[in-house]
Order: sequence, then C-alpha cells, then structure tokens
Amino acid sequence: MKTFGASKEFLLDENQDWEVVGEGVKRKIMGYDDKIMLVKVAFDKGGIGYKHEHHHSQVTYVESGSFDFSIGDMTKTVNGGDSVYIPPHVLHGAVCIKAGTLIDVFSPIREDFME
Repeated sequence: MKTFGASKEFLLDENQDWEVVGEGVKRKIMGYDDKIMLVKVAFDKGGIGYKHEHHHSQVTYVESGSFDFSIGDMTKTVNGGDSVYIPPHVLHGAVCIKAGTLIDVFSPIREDFME
C-alpha cells in the first residue's frame, strides 16, 4: 500500500484549493494521514454525487443544504445538522436539492483523491 504521510496540522479553509469533481460539485481536502481523511464537498442545487462504492468506511456530516441521499436501497432527505454512515462496499450517492456543503470523513485515506 502506498503511503502519503500526513497533512499539515492546521489547514485554513482560505488556503485550500477547490477541485471541481462534477457539474455543480467541488471538493477540498481538509486533513489526512494514512488512516483517516476529511473532505469538504460543496454542491450547487441540482449537483449530483453519482452512485459509487469503495472499500472505505465513510461518515458524512451535512454542514448545510438539503440532499436526497441514497445508501444501498434506501433514499432519505438529509438536511444541515444531519449525518449518514456508509459501510464499505455499499453503493451510495446524493442529489443536492438545496445548495449546501457535506463534510466527508473516510477511513482509510482515499488514495484516489491524492492522485
């Protein structure tokens, strides 16, 4: 397994660059080591986090906005202050119904985000 070390101890939001990852969706990595990663994801209304799966455990906190979030066969609307847990290898995705921001935590690190 490739190792990436760790991020700086302090990552100020204004100093982190956005990466556009889809129409109406952008992210910035806000801290990591090889065991854990935190990612901020901003969605415009109508932005889609297309369904996908990965071997990482994921917890997502809805900082703001409203999203139709699918995990496996279930879809629920989540709003600012809510959170979801996604087990490894479970298909999941989200559609933004009110512009907002998700805070994703992955374990281990999302190696594909580092490339």
